[in-house]
Amino acid sequence: MAQLVFKNVWKKYGEVEAVKDLSFECKDGEFLALLGPSGCGKSSTLKMIAGLEEITKGEIHIGDILVNNLKPGARNIALAFENYALYPPLTVLQNIAFPLQALGTASAEVDKEAKDIARILGLTDILNRKPSRLSGGQQQLTSLARALVKAVSVYLLDEPISHLDADLRSSMRGELKRIHKEMRATFLYVTHDQLEALSMADRIAILNFGVLQQIGTPNEIFNHPANLFVAGFIGEPPMNLLETEIIRKEGETYGKVDGAMLSIPKKIADKISQPNETEFYLGIRPNDLMVSKEKSENCCVPSEVYIYEHLGDRTILTVRVGKQTLLIETSPEFKADMGEVIWIGYNPDKIHFFNKETGNTIV
Repeated sequence: MAQLVFKNVWKKYGEVEAVKDLSFECKDGEFLALLGPSGCGKSSTLKMIAGLEEITKGEIHIGDILVNNLKPGARNIALAFENYALYPPLTVLQNIAFPLQALGTASAEVDKEAKDIARILGLTDILNRKPSRLSGGQQQLTSLARALVKAVSVYLLDEPISHLDADLRSSMRGELKRIHKEMRATFLYVTHDQLEALSMADRIAILNFGVLQQIGTPNEIFNHPANLFVAGFIGEPPMNLLETEIIRKEGETYGKVDGAMLSIPKKIADKISQPNETEFYLGIRPNDLMVSKEKSENCCVPSEVYIYEHLGDRTILTVRVGKQTLLIETSPEFKADMGEVIWIGYNPDKIHFFNKETGNTIV
C-alpha cells in the first residue's frame, strides 16, 4: 500500500488540454473515486498513473517514488480495464492467476489466491471457461479479479462494474467496499456513475474539462458543493438551479424567481449582502421542497405541474414557476394531474447561492 500524489500535472494531446494543473492526494489505504462526465480527463489521469500515457508536465508520486519516467511494470500497480483485456487462450482461472505466475509465486499459493478472489467475486462455477464463452459481465468480473489477486501499492479500477446488469452492479458496490476494507489497500476508482462514487468511496474527486472541481467526502460533495457544476452533477434528481434576483425591503431579504418572492433567512442574507450584486443562482435539492394542493404558510408559491412521474417508492414532479422549471421529489401518495396548479414550499436552511458570473458557491 502507498499514497498516490499528483503535483500540478498536465496532459496535452497536441493543442487539446485533457488534464489541467491537477493536484490531489489519494491517502494510503483510501478508496478515492475519480468522478466526472465523459471527456473530463479521468481516463487520461488513470493512464498517466499506470504509465500508459506520458505526463506532459508535473509530478506523480506513488509512496516516496517519483514515477514519471518509470515503465508500467516498475510502478507496483494493478489495473482493471473497462474493456476487460483478457487473454483469449487462457481460462478464467489462468487469467486470474497470470499476475502471480509472472511474479514467480509458488504454484500452490497461486492456485489458492486465484480461487479465493474468484470465490469472492462469484466466479467459482466458470473457472474452466475461456473468455469467448463468458458474458460481458463475467469478463468484467474476471478482469477485476485479475487486478485484485496480487498485493500492490495502488489498485487502479477503470469503471470495473459498468457492464454488469443492474442487480449485480448493486451487489458488487457492496462487495467492492467490503473487499477494500479487508485489504486495507489504496484504491483509485474511475467512474462516471455518481451512485458508485457516493456509495463506495471514502472521498470523491470531481473533474470537468480536465480541471479538479472539488474533492471531499460524499457528504461534503453532496451537501456543500463547491460550484454550479458540482451542484448540478451530483444528486438524482439533480439540484434545482434557479436564476434569482435579490430584493431587500424593510430589513428583510427575498429571492425573486420569475415573480415568486422567497424569504431568505438573515444568516444566509448576510452572506450575500454585497450591495453591487443582486443576481445569483439559487440552488435547492428536489427532496428539500414541499408540495400541497392548497395554499398554506409553508407552501405559498404557485406552480403548474408539467410532468408527473410515479416511481413506486417516490414521485418526481416537474413544475413550472414562471419561465423556470423545478424538480420535486415527494411521497408516492401525492397525486397531481399535468397542468394542475399546486403550491410549493422549501426548507430555507437547505438553500444554496452561487455567484452568477463565476459559478462558485457563496452559501
